[in-house]
Amino acid sequence: MVIVCPYCKNKYRVDENKIPPNAKVMVRCKSCSNRFPLKRDQKGPEKSDAAVPETAMGRARKIAVILSKGGVGKTTTSVNLAAGLALAGNKVLLVDTDTQGQASYMLGIKPKAGLTELATAELSPEEAVFKVSEKLFLLAGGKNIAGLKRLMSRKDFGGELTITEALTPLEDQYDYIIFDCPPGWDVITVNVLFFVEEILVPVSLEAMTFQGLSEFLKNLGTIKKYREKLKVKYILPTFFDMRVKNSSIMLNKLRDLYNNELCTPIRVNVRLSEAPMYGKTIYEYAPGSNGAEDYRELIRRVTNNDKLFR
Repeated sequence: MVIVCPYCKNKYRVDENKIPPNAKVMVRCKSCSNRFPLKRDQKGPEKSDAAVPETAMGRARKIAVILSKGGVGKTTTSVNLAAGLALAGNKVLLVDTDTQGQASYMLGIKPKAGLTELATAELSPEEAVFKVSEKLFLLAGGKNIAGLKRLMSRKDFGGELTITEALTPLEDQYDYIIFDCPPGWDVITVNVLFFVEEILVPVSLEAMTFQGLSEFLKNLGTIKKYREKLKVKYILPTFFDMRVKNSSIMLNKLRDLYNNELCTPIRVNVRLSEAPMYGKTIYEYAPGSNGAEDYRELIRRVTNNDKLFR
């Protein structure tokens, strides 16, 4: 059975035998994230001229927010991307893979467990996942991540699949799984890249970050030998300041090199730095600020839905 999204026209092949008879089923397009009712008579040929995405409908989109260099806005982007997707009606799991555990701080919560306890099977998903809001959930990071890294490194075989083994059973429970990745390149970074299929790279508009981007893409090439589906889908300029000439120069360089992947930049905004002090996302703390509007634009880009929040 072939399902055609009425919004973006992408086609998906599904097993009709797995659909409950006489049930009203809502499905979500993996490409544009729009939901629509499944029509039983919506059949097509076994083969189609349009490519059918390999990932089945109902499985989460898995996005890593990652760059080897620190201080580029990875956690700010991860938290506000996840929160914005949740506000748009998606069920979102935010996974913090950093020993600093800053995602919890930014959300104003103190989970007692998280990713480490799930990956080591000390706790069940129900016990390890923290419910932040109706649609937003968190697998917290923190100091215990250091122990998880040691465990991954000591495995004789398959250490790079530790996160995949832990999170694959959760894929069909969420619309999006967003990873907040630590700076540097280590065993947990490799683990994340063996699980996700999409990469969002925050790039602060300064010269040293360009060097970090180059090094990251070089390292990424070694992973892509084993993960052909892995793709840098979004490059997000951060700390954009129109008052600074160098900021515009750097943005133009990014546009020349990565025009197809380039997102609308996140402008310098003091509200973005203030919001974590109150344990709030930018949408809660300053919904009318430039920071909130810029991240709403990112949500529209990721969901491929220009009508969101308008």
